[in-house]
Amino acid sequence: MTKIIFLDAAGTLFDVRGSVGEVYGQIAQRFGVTVKSEELNAAFFQSFASASPMAFPGIEAAKIPQLEFEWWQTVSVKAFQIAGIFHQFSDFSKFFVELYAHFATAEPWFVYPDVLPALNKWQQQGIELAVVSNFDSRLYAVLKALNLAEYFTSVTISTEVGAAKPDSQIFTAALQKHNCIAENVLHIGDSFKADYCGAKNAGLNAIWLNRQQETIDSGKWNLTDSQKVEEFPSLDFI
Repeated sequence: MTKIIFLDAAGTLFDVRGSVGEVYGQIAQRFGVTVKSEELNAAFFQSFASASPMAFPGIEAAKIPQLEFEWWQTVSVKAFQIAGIFHQFSDFSKFFVELYAHFATAEPWFVYPDVLPALNKWQQQGIELAVVSNFDSRLYAVLKALNLAEYFTSVTISTEVGAAKPDSQIFTAALQKHNCIAENVLHIGDSFKADYCGAKNAGLNAIWLNRQQETIDSGKWNLTDSQKVEEFPSLDFI
């Protein structure tokens, strides 16, 4: 019996308007830097994919916001370097301060149309809702700005736990906030590896929210029911 639903954040509840490359490019233009959004978007995801997990084990809470800022700055610098335009900035640090603050607002994000109906339905059914995300601490401001914060009784993020999905430690930390066993919790997220595999390996029930209709070779994943991946293209079907 599902008593609690954990949900991922970016890519599940909300996503970037247009593309990351478009948003980065629009703000870069204010600093005299012009780049094709498609090229910058590809460079960003190349940089993001090569970055270490955004988690800082053993670090005191007061230092985490600065480490988050530095982590994203490193990803962004590398993205512009890959795109071959980093040298065009006269003051990249000033640009990045503005960029980082921008993503803490509602402006660059949109809420998927299936989200509010699903959250309202589950809330009416008496199911407790929580967020488990590899986002940084700006997530609290983003959820509030998008009018989503009121739905969730807890928010668990990788930077505060010191472990990022698919590490089971972040799911364990979320469970501890709810006095509930893993078998009674369902986790929903858009990443097959981080969300579905991570939750299943932590003992939770899981659904892969396959919004992009990706195909995966389930046989290569370490799952006891790897041939029976439960997936849906939207929250409407759950």
